[in-house]
Amino acid sequence: METLIANLLQDFEQGKMSRRQLIQSLSIAAAAAAGVAPAARAAGKPLEALYVNHISYQVNDYTKVRDFYVDLLGMKATEDNGKQCRLVFGNNILVPRNRANGGPAKVDHIAYTVTNWDAEKEGMEEELKRRGLKYTGSAKTSFQVKDPEGMGVQFGGLHQ
Repeated sequence: METLIANLLQDFEQGKMSRRQLIQSLSIAAAAAAGVAPAARAAGKPLEALYVNHISYQVNDYTKVRDFYVDLLGMKATEDNGKQCRLVFGNNILVPRNRANGGPAKVDHIAYTVTNWDAEKEGMEEELKRRGLKYTGSAKTSFQVKDPEGMGVQFGGLHQ
């Protein structure tokens, strides 16, 4: 438990999660340590999205987009790897990333953090199959599907 808390605090201090995400993660960890098991989700019952985890934004030059949002709106750039970064603002994250083929900028997916992901994730692959949804990803971190209009929808735990 101490290692989990230390890792969560480190992620918070490095800007990988917001204060709200830290508190939610600590609450879930405390409940798990106390032996409070979440109720099993029935087949067909929807997951509960807590909040938008991040918005993925494909752009031609992520550095220009990064600098624009940092300079104009004071967003904090984190996890910059030379091809993409995370722009943290409040409890939100915008992820500008370089497009492979150029073209107009577009939001390619929105990721949601799900309540009790660790307890729910094992049955999600079967549920996606039951619903006839094509998906990518794994229960380890998250799954991605398309909504009826073709928008990417990612859902999973805190770290996706």
